[in-house]
Amino acid sequence: MFASAITTAVQTVGITLLFERMPLSYYAFGAVLQFGLTAGIRLSYRFFLALAESRSANKNGLRIMIVGAGAAGQMLLKDIQTGTKQNGRVYCMIDDNPNKWGLDVDGVEVIGGRDMILQGVKKYQIDNIYIALPSASGINRKEILSICNETGCKVKVLPGMYQLVNGEVTVSNLKNVSITDLLGRDPVETDMTEVFRFLAGKTILVTGGGGSIGSELCRQIASHHSKQLIIFDVYENNAYEIQMELKDKHPELNLVTLIGSVRDSRKLNSVFAEYHPEIVFHAAAHKHVPLMEDSPCEAIKNNAIGTYKTAYAALMYGCKRFVLISTDKAVSPTNIMGASKRICEMIVQTFDAKVKAGKTADLPLLFTHSGKASAENGYRPIPADASTEFVAVRFGNVLGSNGSVIPRFKKQIEAGGPVTVTHPDIIRYFMTIPEAVSLVLQAGTKANGGEIFVLDMGSPVKIDTLARNLIRLSGLQPDVDIKIEYTGLRPGEKLYEEKLMSEEGLKTTSNKLIHIGCPIAFDHDQFLKDLIELMRVAYTNTDAIRDLVAKMVPTYHPKKEQINSSER
Repeated sequence: MFASAITTAVQTVGITLLFERMPLSYYAFGAVLQFGLTAGIRLSYRFFLALAESRSANKNGLRIMIVGAGAAGQMLLKDIQTGTKQNGRVYCMIDDNPNKWGLDVDGVEVIGGRDMILQGVKKYQIDNIYIALPSASGINRKEILSICNETGCKVKVLPGMYQLVNGEVTVSNLKNVSITDLLGRDPVETDMTEVFRFLAGKTILVTGGGGSIGSELCRQIASHHSKQLIIFDVYENNAYEIQMELKDKHPELNLVTLIGSVRDSRKLNSVFAEYHPEIVFHAAAHKHVPLMEDSPCEAIKNNAIGTYKTAYAALMYGCKRFVLISTDKAVSPTNIMGASKRICEMIVQTFDAKVKAGKTADLPLLFTHSGKASAENGYRPIPADASTEFVAVRFGNVLGSNGSVIPRFKKQIEAGGPVTVTHPDIIRYFMTIPEAVSLVLQAGTKANGGEIFVLDMGSPVKIDTLARNLIRLSGLQPDVDIKIEYTGLRPGEKLYEEKLMSEEGLKTTSNKLIHIGCPIAFDHDQFLKDLIELMRVAYTNTDAIRDLVAKMVPTYHPKKEQINSSER
């Protein structure tokens, strides 16, 4: 338009000066004609270029099916049709709403419901299936994905309602199907309003704050106006990573990042003496089952003794709540890691019992260094009115956490296989990191002391099934394109995990998916005596630790071949 305006002005002046004055209609018609022809050339070029690209894509590109003909599906279709970078064409759409069957959506037919997926894939020779069902329930999503599994197509999904609300439904927003899409249940939802009201204005300490659960706890806490957040971790790289992330996202946050071990009571005491945290989330632990089978004393030192020292420091310095992160592996454990976490639960229950009975003086100091309980080492008498509430939170395997089996499967698939599964019948309960963290925060808010909170994680899932689904949803065939190998159960591993011991009962809470396990009675005083001996034996670094653990945890039943193997 600018170029045409300049040309028209030059033409008008030139013709008037060099020849003669012409009628105004002459100049107006010339300007419109010039603009139309110039723009027409440019638009024609773009039109034929787009047409050529479209024909090329239709001939050589991906053949796509979209599941979901609602707002999200239509936005996705439009992005594929208009995007010059999309190498593919949508041949059909699927929707469970019968009112949409047979309709034409921008030239693409809705051929039917989910029962037409297999037929549509075969008829149109589909390569990729895009699932645009952001509001679908977990059960519906799993059923649709199970059908898609049978097609051999590569499947991608739109993550959620956020993209739809913000108008971000594009091919670039699609993600590969994750195992969370196959769990077959909706995420556990808790009323976080009360949780964050409880956290606001408080000083909060997260031990193991650089780990999978610890770092997510820090993210959630940082976004809800805590007075101060203290990250405590022995691994500096993890601590640094979460520190930088929170500083970038929450520059106003009063953040303290400290390096130290929960085994070091003097370091813990100095942290509590300086910052006086009101709430402690104790996530620091060794969690890798086979590694702890090879180093059982380290599991006891870090998990059991570390928990005791952290809890003792919390009690000395008047902490209001102490929340232990436990695991379903603490139930009838067959491995030393699970047994050490059961001891952690028993420590929490013992502390709670002593506080409620007003007998905190019965709690011994556990020293691993020379010296006395002096002010120089950060020790001081436990207040007579100590009222710290101790609680444990127990959940299953966390998807995406450090050491999770899912990232390993994905790497093996990317490398062309084989995918290694320990046993064809092994099953596990799974939950997402946000679910786990919401439960932990809920426990920190509603705890009265002594509870073991347990999440109803739905039905357990076979690891073999997860591996095969991941392979299929990558557009490959198990045992054809990617081989599956069974390597046998690892030391300390069992086929299934329980959420509760048979002796424990369940109490319901306001959230029907969150329960409280009734504590199993045991002799707290004898337990404390055994704990002192347990620490002594742990620091001798001998396998005699297993016998003492078995005495303290009656439900611990290690397999004989594991014990014999470790002795050899």
